[in-house]
Amino acid sequence: MNEVVPLEKAAAYVTSKVSSSNVTVESFVTVDNLLPDRAGLTTASGLPPAGGFMPAYMEGDILVGNIRPYLKKIWFANIDGGCSNDVLVIRANPGYSPKFLYYALLRDEFFAHMMNGKKGTKMPRGDKKQIMRFPIPEFQYSEQVEIASVLSTLDAKIALNARINAELEALAKLIYDYWFVQFDFPISAAQAKRMGKPKLAGKPYKSSGGAMVHNQELKREVPEGWEVTELGNHLTIERGVSYTSADLADSGTAMINLDSFTLHGRYKPTGLKYVNRPIKETKLLEPGDLLIATTDVTRNADIISRSFILPDVFDQKPTYSTDIARINVGPKINKYVLDMLLNTDHFHRYIKGFANGTLVLHLNMSGLVWYRAELAPLDLQTRYQEIKEPIERKKALIMKENQELTALRDWLLPLLMNGQVVVGEAEEKVGMAMAAEPAGRYGKNIG
Repeated sequence: MNEVVPLEKAAAYVTSKVSSSNVTVESFVTVDNLLPDRAGLTTASGLPPAGGFMPAYMEGDILVGNIRPYLKKIWFANIDGGCSNDVLVIRANPGYSPKFLYYALLRDEFFAHMMNGKKGTKMPRGDKKQIMRFPIPEFQYSEQVEIASVLSTLDAKIALNARINAELEALAKLIYDYWFVQFDFPISAAQAKRMGKPKLAGKPYKSSGGAMVHNQELKREVPEGWEVTELGNHLTIERGVSYTSADLADSGTAMINLDSFTLHGRYKPTGLKYVNRPIKETKLLEPGDLLIATTDVTRNADIISRSFILPDVFDQKPTYSTDIARINVGPKINKYVLDMLLNTDHFHRYIKGFANGTLVLHLNMSGLVWYRAELAPLDLQTRYQEIKEPIERKKALIMKENQELTALRDWLLPLLMNGQVVVGEAEEKVGMAMAAEPAGRYGKNIG
């Protein structure tokens, strides 16, 4: 076991300010866009309306969410920016590697330490003085750099995988927009023949003069032959299971909940809860199920109505909480197309009018049922599924790989900090993990 020093010797709080006019949405950090379970940062939903000055941070600083520390919200800044007052900005002192310090604070022990000194019950906050007493292991600066480098290799791969998945999702959205929003889907050979213009096969429909019809209900043109209907005519909705805190445990049946949704309507593998009681088979999920969020504790309707196709990343079938609904589609609508529709800005603006509540917003599902949309012919929807489904499978493989890489990092982290594993041994483990196939089981077979 290495010698330790209090955090206040290795780092200090940053107290400088920055004008909000110099902060962008991309560089603004709040406890809302810091992700739980040490998953980093997502883009903020907006800037504070008041303007003025806010706490500043710089590249290399460590930002920690100071509300409900048990959520484990932490980020190593790779840009300069500003943050809300509920985010602590910690900067390494001379002689301490900023990245090493970040990993020292990434451990579960740090967040447990914050909770031990918390103030308040319903919305606990860390005590800034007590936080600075957290013990940091003492290493020579060169050793700090080496330890941080090993762990950063894993995090760099995790980040690269996340970018690949984001690009895959962007590709699926781009194709959806071309086909189902701009109506420039590729004309099939059979359709071109029916149009009497066989040479148009493969050409974009609307741009090539495909027939459009003005729809009075939607107040816009839609391709000829597309049905305009309420979504409720083609789907059914199943609500998830209710639970109490007594049902939750560290193991059991994984439960998809609000923390499983991103603000942009995608799945994130953090914040999972586990239910330690029997669950009916009818409330267990299958890969490929379409889920929608029906509750929003933040009361800003950013999560409400967001949806995703459940990825194949679970060893056993998960269940889903009462804040989530499963959507079952009929024969005229494809769930991959519907998922993309539910995440359009147009639908999200519409559905916000059906979210109500005092302390917590709840979605009236009638809004989904009553929504009128144009339905493409089933063969076109199936052609989109043939593109989207392999993308979802690829994303699931990458998610599995990231889960295993994260497990390896979290296993190595305390051992490196305690001196139980030396850098050379850790590098060998990392090398084996990086060379393994995606979806390996690093977390279960590390020794």
